[in-house]
Amino acid sequence: MKKRKIASAIGFTKGDPAPVLLASGSGRQADRIIAIAQEAGIAVMEDAALAALLDESAKPGDFIPAQCWEAAAKALAFVMKMEEKAAGRHKAAVT
Repeated sequence: MKKRKIASAIGFTKGDPAPVLLASGSGRQADRIIAIAQEAGIAVMEDAALAALLDESAKPGDFIPAQCWEAAAKALAFVMKMEEKAAGRHKAAVT
């Protein structure tokens, strides 16, 4: 039996205590979430476990659960890196 595709969209606004679940769904809804992200130039990261956990534990508009924070931070960092690369910006930290 083929697993059904699940997709979730998250966002973070500076000053908020945690990222927010913007959208979540499976099957055709998942395909639409991915298509909208791609059309908007938003990087898409594959993490089936995080998408499933978000789909099960929160509804759109909710802050994501604390157990998802680390994985969500990695996803948001990935997206920010991809957006910087697409914009031709390069950043470096020097210590």
